[in-house]
Amino acid sequence: MRSDEWMVCAIRSQNDDTPQVVNSCGECRVRWIAAATTACSLVLLATAAHAAPPGPAKIVVNGIELHYISAGAGEPVILLHGGQGDYRSWDPQMAALSRYYHVISYSRRYNFPNNNPQTATNHSVLVEAEDLAAFMKALRLKRANLVGTSMGAATALTLAIRHPKLVRSLVLAEPPLLALARHFPDGDRLYDDFMRRIQDPASEAFAAGDDAAAMRFFVDGFASPGRFDKLPPEARLGVMQNAAFFRMMTHSINPYPEIDRRALWSLRMPVLVITGEKTVEIHRRIDEELTKMIPRARSATIPSAGHGSPRENPAAFTEVVENFLETSGK
Repeated sequence: MRSDEWMVCAIRSQNDDTPQVVNSCGECRVRWIAAATTACSLVLLATAAHAAPPGPAKIVVNGIELHYISAGAGEPVILLHGGQGDYRSWDPQMAALSRYYHVISYSRRYNFPNNNPQTATNHSVLVEAEDLAAFMKALRLKRANLVGTSMGAATALTLAIRHPKLVRSLVLAEPPLLALARHFPDGDRLYDDFMRRIQDPASEAFAAGDDAAAMRFFVDGFASPGRFDKLPPEARLGVMQNAAFFRMMTHSINPYPEIDRRALWSLRMPVLVITGEKTVEIHRRIDEELTKMIPRARSATIPSAGHGSPRENPAAFTEVVENFLETSGK
């Protein structure tokens, strides 16, 4: 038996467990090619099904690197994670929104896996907003819908104030605008409580080289006491991979800059302010104030969620965002 006939004998039929023995050399080659093609296709499909998703792309803007992923086609939607997250934080929203939009999720300046120098003493959303503007320019995005949570929401809002022509619509999930909170009747109490319980002790822990203790203050402060120690190993790893952002915030001379209240009144794009049903008081009060001050602002509450509503109740969060994006232009 020639080698090509032997190879046919080694390939089993999909419907028969016995080898396919072929006498004609020409027929042998045809059947071997067909069977080999089928077998290779099955192997490739199985490999693709178990393949890891592609890694993020990297772009350099403002002298720093930013990693990002994108999916879908259509009107651009940029997802901005919170301090404890990165480009990986939006998996449920990426899957849903990319059916209708060109969705981009990127890691902000000091978040995983970016490797940028940690030497600045002025880090804040003012810096992050200019990074976002440069990022959009590099990707040739003239205008986008921005969906942000926590510090990502504060970054999106700052970009809308500074560069309104870049923003088609805004989704703001609890931006920590602590300077704005100081204008409340009891705002100094809320602000001082945040600094005393969270920011100041975290700063001391970072200075002592204890990143885990520092992140415990932030995680427990934004959620509830004991939350950090209850995190599963993968979630805790993700938090610690993004500790650099919080370290830079504690090193900053102005981590929570004042927001121009008149600029909020001047915003003309559609805005959705999202609040977690179980969030802490300072975030709830800030969201209420934003809804009053921004002319076209709507509000939504995500049930069974706190400050991290996109990950704590992703189905409800995504549904609210989808509805807003669909109707915001009408």
